Amino acid sequence: MERQEKKDISFRRKPEWLKIKLPRGFKTSQVVQLLNEKHLHTICTSGMCPNRAECWGNGTATFMIGGNVCTRNCRFCNVTGGKPEPLNPAEIDDIVSSVLELGLRHVVITSVTRDDLPDGGAAHWAAMIRALHQNCPGVTMEVLIPDFQGSRDSLDMVIAEYPDIISHNLETVRRLTPEVRRTATYERSLDVLRYLAEHGVRTKSGIMLGLGETQEEIEETMDDLLRVGCKIMTIGQYLQPSELHYPVQDYIHPDKFAEYGEIGRRKGFRHIESAPMVRSSYHAEKHIK
Repeated sequence: MERQEKKDISFRRKPEWLKIKLPRGFKTSQVVQLLNEKHLHTICTSGMCPNRAECWGNGTATFMIGGNVCTRNCRFCNVTGGKPEPLNPAEIDDIVSSVLELGLRHVVITSVTRDDLPDGGAAHWAAMIRALHQNCPGVTMEVLIPDFQGSRDSLDMVIAEYPDIISHNLETVRRLTPEVRRTATYERSLDVLRYLAEHGVRTKSGIMLGLGETQEEIEETMDDLLRVGCKIMTIGQYLQPSELHYPVQDYIHPDKFAEYGEIGRRKGFRHIESAPMVRSSYHAEKHIK
């Protein structure tokens, strides 16, 4: 297998297809005001998502529970790593009230990784899902979970609350995982997705391109996901948050992303989003349908 040669393009001028127009409007201001008032965290902000203004303009957001400090320090991620504060049960009520106030019909919940907790934060996750079901009838839900270090007991707590989709990202191909994700492993993530699918859960996963992967490795990753029962996939361009993060190796042209989307559909994915600006929760409401 021929590997792509590394290119020092991390902070060069981005191509035209990666330039975005940031919409403004009442909904954007409303979401930002709510987040500030309730001291809520979103992966939209912590992860420097390029779509955050568009999503906020549409009155949607991906809420992040468990605080905003992650116990891991993955080289691609802009979320702060370190020692987190104790869990704050009040964030559950604040998210529920925000969902109601914004009139959301579909909610995405994610979290930092909490390896400091015996259950990885699974009981907190279960309480969050349960509160949304009880207080926001008719609202559909996707949860983007960490690997809980592979704990079946922790996964069972989340499964038992019946979210519409449980998502867990591979992030990159097998070869690059130790360098990019560090603590997480490719096989553990596949095992998590397999376990969820075996329990009747609709699963979803995503990867980033531009880290040095080959087309052969991308297609191998697709096959691995399908083999463990995952039929929903997202593919987007990695954007390096700072000079301290893993360097971008390439900017992939939109036509190539479209090609990967077609390949994935031919392989058997029920739904696949593949474009430079795609992130795991982008247009997530479509994945329910």
